[in-house]
Amino acid sequence: MSEMTSTITAEDKGLKGTGNAYPAKAYAAQGAASGLAPTGIQRRAPRPQDVQIDILYCGVCHSDLHQIRNEWENMMPTVYPCVPGHEIVGRVVKAGSGVKKFKEGDLAAVGCMVDSDRVCPNCRAGNEQFCDSMPTFTYNAEDKHMGGVTFGGYSDSIVVDEAFVLRVPEKLDPAATAPLLCAGITTYSPLRHWNVRKGQKVGIVGLGGLGHMGLKFAHAFRRPRRAVHDLDEQDPRRPAARG
Repeated sequence: MSEMTSTITAEDKGLKGTGNAYPAKAYAAQGAASGLAPTGIQRRAPRPQDVQIDILYCGVCHSDLHQIRNEWENMMPTVYPCVPGHEIVGRVVKAGSGVKKFKEGDLAAVGCMVDSDRVCPNCRAGNEQFCDSMPTFTYNAEDKHMGGVTFGGYSDSIVVDEAFVLRVPEKLDPAATAPLLCAGITTYSPLRHWNVRKGQKVGIVGLGGLGHMGLKFAHAFRRPRRAVHDLDEQDPRRPAARG
């Protein structure tokens, strides 16, 4: 490990800001009407604070479909080729000399963001998703290190600053863990933010990708839980609330 770390440090001194990179395999959309197809991309060489991850699993989020099809053109136009994916789980294969939380072989995860300005009030408060300068999203965002846009987890490798990498316990199934990076945190966050307590009811509207996660969290928190299916109120198939 120490030999690998020193190599990264030496390389970084010579490569910082030069855009030096290594090749990676990925699946990309070349246009709004195209499917995903194999392609080659470049990943930046790890810096002292970076970890390089061999990707094992990446969840499929509906945001990926929106972005591929350029359905958010008015607010987040897609830059092609687009490599989506922000529910990433993999193994650390390199860790920079300044990395403190990870070592080679650790199971790690990356979600929707890979950077922010870290100096604005929101970032200092731990709310990087509200960064005044806009967070750097895992894909289709400005790549401030290599130019162009960021590429996501539909690839075999990624390099991310350790501040935006999460540790995954070895006892967790990595394939089942991946959806927690978007659908999971989206439903977990409000339950925690509003301090849902025992005796309160939790209403889950819909049982899709997010809805089933919400039910699982409600169950795990030992709270009464209720599901409201996406059926018209007059539809005889509409089930009664479940508790």
